[in-house]
Amino acid sequence: MAHSLLVMKFGGTNMQDAAAIRHSASLAARSIREGVKVVVVVSAMAGVTNGLLRLAEAAQGGDIASANDEIAAMRTRHFTAAQDLGAAPDSATVREIRELHETLRQAVYGVYLLRELTPRSRDLIVAFGERLSAPLMALALSAQGHQAHHLTGGQAGIVTDEHFGNARPLPGSYERVGDRLGGLLDAGITPVVAGFMGENEEGAITTLGRGGTDFSATIIGKALHADEVWAWKDVDGVMSADPRVVPGARNIERLSYGEVMELAYFGAKVLHPLAVTPLQESGIPLRVKSAADPDFPGTLVGLEADPDPGHPVKAVTAIRNVSLINVTGAGVLGVPEVVASLFAAIARENITLLMVSQSSSMSNVSLAVQSADARRTLAALRGGMMGELRVEEQPGVAVLAIVGAGMRGQKGVAARLFSALAGEDVNILMISQGSSELNISVAIDAAEVDTATRAVHAAFGLGQEAGATA
Repeated sequence: MAHSLLVMKFGGTNMQDAAAIRHSASLAARSIREGVKVVVVVSAMAGVTNGLLRLAEAAQGGDIASANDEIAAMRTRHFTAAQDLGAAPDSATVREIRELHETLRQAVYGVYLLRELTPRSRDLIVAFGERLSAPLMALALSAQGHQAHHLTGGQAGIVTDEHFGNARPLPGSYERVGDRLGGLLDAGITPVVAGFMGENEEGAITTLGRGGTDFSATIIGKALHADEVWAWKDVDGVMSADPRVVPGARNIERLSYGEVMELAYFGAKVLHPLAVTPLQESGIPLRVKSAADPDFPGTLVGLEADPDPGHPVKAVTAIRNVSLINVTGAGVLGVPEVVASLFAAIARENITLLMVSQSSSMSNVSLAVQSADARRTLAALRGGMMGELRVEEQPGVAVLAIVGAGMRGQKGVAARLFSALAGEDVNILMISQGSSELNISVAIDAAEVDTATRAVHAAFGLGQEAGATA
């Protein structure tokens, strides 16, 4: 199928050094040579975002020496890549990388002087990863004979709200992105956009949350009415389970937007859960592609997935490091406003609930949260609740979820899940099924999660060839 416009997103491993960047640029160049217009969206080099967070926190803690060491190492890494990609020591790219590191050093020094890392300054610092990798990609493309121009997310037209660390694009972004990038594409120039970031209306840099480079790519895809958005990964596509846990895991050919959102929500490191929303509104397909095997079609995500009655479940995924928070208090929980204040306390803390379950006698509510959020959850509930309630944490839990649109209206799916778990003597601590019937999730002991994943994967025949889709 011929495409006229593609948005291609490259993640951190596909940007980790000069060789990876050169390979990624060649993947974009393949399509450009076929006459396709391409917008490239890049992540930071692998490990850089975490390094930036570390150095920002070191500066806040007063350890400016280790922050400066980390900046120096980062600077060397980017200089080396630029040099390997053919940049002369006095070239514009090298000059820009030097200036960006100088600005970063000043921002970090400001944090050190104030001993305060606000969400706004954290966004400014953490966005340097993408701002540094975009010029390298532009350099690699021009070395392969294609005119390229790199931009920050804000320069590309992504304007967001004020929610630093987790910003959302404002409706006007789509038109601006269309104008700004459309002009470059019409001039035969390939735009290279720094992913994961935008700017608010005052021009301050904001970030779109973890995995936000996927989100940048889909915002741009919608703005330009792209034929498809391609997310290049270091895997074959979206897999039926984590291949490190289940050796027989397979690539899933097609998924609906809803299935991908469920998978992302339940820990499959595939895509940012919000990334598909701009595409869902416009019906633009998203393809997850393998950088190592570019001719492999990967996984196509669209409005409808193929219903396959033989395989109602598409994938099994797990979230590790979960804690159950059990709230008990005889009679008290029967009162709706008590339950309401419980959820309000959690919402105020911005804590994501993975699962919720309430016993019919209403004397017990169990909540599953990431263990990292457990302390905050306990504090929020103990602070906001009446004294008669007992709030306890049960750590060492994992949530296992099966996902697939084909579960809707098919009987016996839950039974198969439970007998697979019972067959391995896995004890179920909590169960939840959404009314959308796209997933059933269970909380189990974390020590049993790998065994359970393999058993469930086998019970639904996910390792075998599904129908005719080989």
